[in-house]
Amino acid sequence: MALLDIKNLTLEIEGSHGWMKALDKISMRVEEGEIRALVGESGSGKSLIVRSIVGAIPDNFRITADRMTWKGKDLLTMSELDRRKVMRSEIAVIFQNPLLSLDPSSTLGEQLMESIPGQIVEGKWFWQRLKNRRQMAIKLLHKVGIKDHKKYLKAYPHQIADDIGQKFLIACALVSSPQLLIADDPTRGMEITTKIQILKLLSRLNKTRNLTILFVSHDLMAISSMANRMTVLYCGQTVEDGRMEQIRKRPLHPYTKALLDSAPSFRKDLPPRSPLATLDGTIPTLQHLPIGCRLGPRCPRAQKECVRTPELRHVQDHFYSCHFPLIREKE
Repeated sequence: MALLDIKNLTLEIEGSHGWMKALDKISMRVEEGEIRALVGESGSGKSLIVRSIVGAIPDNFRITADRMTWKGKDLLTMSELDRRKVMRSEIAVIFQNPLLSLDPSSTLGEQLMESIPGQIVEGKWFWQRLKNRRQMAIKLLHKVGIKDHKKYLKAYPHQIADDIGQKFLIACALVSSPQLLIADDPTRGMEITTKIQILKLLSRLNKTRNLTILFVSHDLMAISSMANRMTVLYCGQTVEDGRMEQIRKRPLHPYTKALLDSAPSFRKDLPPRSPLATLDGTIPTLQHLPIGCRLGPRCPRAQKECVRTPELRHVQDHFYSCHFPLIREKE
């Protein structure tokens, strides 16, 4: 069952020269119980998709879609009150830079206990409810791997490490037992041991609680071992979508191949001082978007046909948007 179903999502931003398409016909399905990876360079529109899902779009943005549903309910026509109910109980989001997402003037314990909805706290008298809140907070910390609850419930955000802050945000997200957890680049800037801890925690939650995860990142190495399916974005357009192992084995879009090739290689037969594979050029700004395929000016396979926007094609369950995919010989 598809929990989240998005088809042809378009997001336009009003600028001095008219409306600019920050997202151009994005399509994506997130199935129940899967880990879906959303991958792309900085500026490709990953965080804008997250904001569109949760409804955090400013007034100067214009959003349209053929379909954008949560368990069959249209998110675009849903009232603000109903949207908040969904976000409070069914969808949770954890952001990058965990320490900036916390209130610096309150202890972690105060913030965690405040996030626990009153309707799930048992007890007639206030001291009973306070005791139960604290017990629930301790259980949540233990679930995400924070064992020393006495220390961290009394701590302030500036007194904790990044990995503890990220685990704490995950604990806050799990308060309402959501069905979908959106992780917006939660391991950015973390050292490798901390990153591994967070990734293992998310994988364990997916297996033990059947928690569906939308993992947003630009780090292919971080998500390749845990994601079931992957959607690749470039400059606000979907360029490829399919099963993780299928895309790693045989990418069809030149941009996806460039992303995979740019990851560091640990082959024993690799010559010393081998250069990293790179794609020429930089991602264009919204004010200077190329016509047709937005990768065109940087693509090594680009030809005249690329001035037209390519349609989304598929080979079995593997989707791509390219006039000259890697399964076709360059003419």
